[in-house]
Amino acid sequence: MLVEKYNPLEGKRLEILDKEGNIINESLVPDLSDERLIELYKTMLLARMTDIKALQYQRQGRMLTYAPNLGQEATQVGSIAATEKRDWLVPAFRELGAWLYKGVPLEQVFLYWYGTEEGSNFPEDVKMLPISVPIASQLNHAVGLGMASNIKGEDDVTIAYVGDGGTSQGEFSEALNFAAVFNTPTVFVISNNHFAISVPRRSQTKAKTLAQKAVAFGMPGIQVDGNDLLAVYAATKEAVDRARRGEGPTLIEAVTYRLGPHTTSDDPTIYREESEVEEWRGKDPLKRLKKYLINKKIWDEGKEESQNDEYEKFVNETFKKVEKYGLVPLEDIFKYQYEEMTPNLVEQYEAYKKYTEGGEK
Repeated sequence: MLVEKYNPLEGKRLEILDKEGNIINESLVPDLSDERLIELYKTMLLARMTDIKALQYQRQGRMLTYAPNLGQEATQVGSIAATEKRDWLVPAFRELGAWLYKGVPLEQVFLYWYGTEEGSNFPEDVKMLPISVPIASQLNHAVGLGMASNIKGEDDVTIAYVGDGGTSQGEFSEALNFAAVFNTPTVFVISNNHFAISVPRRSQTKAKTLAQKAVAFGMPGIQVDGNDLLAVYAATKEAVDRARRGEGPTLIEAVTYRLGPHTTSDDPTIYREESEVEEWRGKDPLKRLKKYLINKKIWDEGKEESQNDEYEKFVNETFKKVEKYGLVPLEDIFKYQYEEMTPNLVEQYEAYKKYTEGGEK
């Protein structure tokens, strides 16, 4: 098993595809058809195009604060692709590639960042919890889903995401402990992008890896190259299969890098050197997978250009549709906190209506 061969306590990291798109571990290449590889790459391309355009829309004053995903597409798509439609996705707030692959319509992604409650109203067949901005709180929700699966005798798996900074939160430890003790079918993915806003990974823990934190909770842990889609997929597929067999949770640390700002309110030039960013640009997950696909003769520059043109048009048209929604009704603040408004919210809502109906602004 990969979790045994790549013991994080021994400083081992799973890598299959190097930054030049060459296979360096032939025996570990996952069984993915050419059609599936193209599908995953296209999802990464759509996520990248969406990310680029979203940043532009925000800078133009057309959208609210946005959290870029640039550079983390392989971690997101490679992991979610190892799950099945029946499985649960529990996100943080920077898993755009995973959301798109899971089936969340791009329109709803934009509606969320546009500030509307409809952005969290996913289709019935998309088993995903709402985007979670509070750091690491979503991990306990994921464990709860896993416990429910066990109680109901179902074999669905829950995959949950957190950043490297989230591992310093109490909820991280609580979730992993409960998952291990109750043997829940949960796969935890740490998107180690090296920064929690401006705080570097080295300030989060003295542990050599984040994956080794699994040891203290009695579950397998593995560190993978998060910019290597094949490695991320292979590690996650093993973890998902293990969870589905009733063998409990796994912790995966995907080492990647946030090439852009933490959010559009952040200026990363204050706390990191451009030379570091440039070094990681050379490890771009899209570039390496593209080279791999071209080497396999299933992709070329013509297809790349055509696909990007198609996605740019699609993204622009989708956002224009979202802009037609207009301003977000203030009533949504009251109506969407709970399934039914609490007495306090009802009282506040009635006061709000009386205030506005009286002609006051």
